[in-house]
Amino acid sequence: MSEADGAAPELAVSQWFNTGEPLTLAALRGRPVLLHAFQMLCPGCVAHGTPQTQRAYELFKATDLQVIGLHTVFEHHAAMTPVSLQAFIHEYRLTFPIGVDAAGDGTPLPVTMGRYAMQGTPTSILIGRSGRIVHHGFGQQSDMALGAMIAAELAGAQTYAAQA
Repeated sequence: MSEADGAAPELAVSQWFNTGEPLTLAALRGRPVLLHAFQMLCPGCVAHGTPQTQRAYELFKATDLQVIGLHTVFEHHAAMTPVSLQAFIHEYRLTFPIGVDAAGDGTPLPVTMGRYAMQGTPTSILIGRSGRIVHHGFGQQSDMALGAMIAAELAGAQTYAAQA
């Protein structure tokens, strides 16, 4: 799941929304990053994960946390195009940067999803200031737990999840 030096793998994004320029983990080193992988046709993403990520983006906007959405399409490819995603972003009033995970070569699994060994969506990954993965969670997570992990990373504290 991670690079040889323990760093979180770089994102492979084919298109960006809600940002003036492409984002890279290399350029964000030194800042914590909340990466939210989702699909717009995923019920758990629409009902919980994506709204939670928008709330985290709003709550931590004044800090140096970088929130990134990653549209990881591994099924129903014809229905989840960038044009459809743009409408989804508008309809759900998502304001954080969102990238389209690059298509895998000869596989339905997108590149970044494979690099991070994601089980599905929604997946939340917290990357620490050091560029290492602090938390890798699949499925619904409580706002309180995710917020506590983010706050601890912002404060420079080591959380239980980071020790596991």
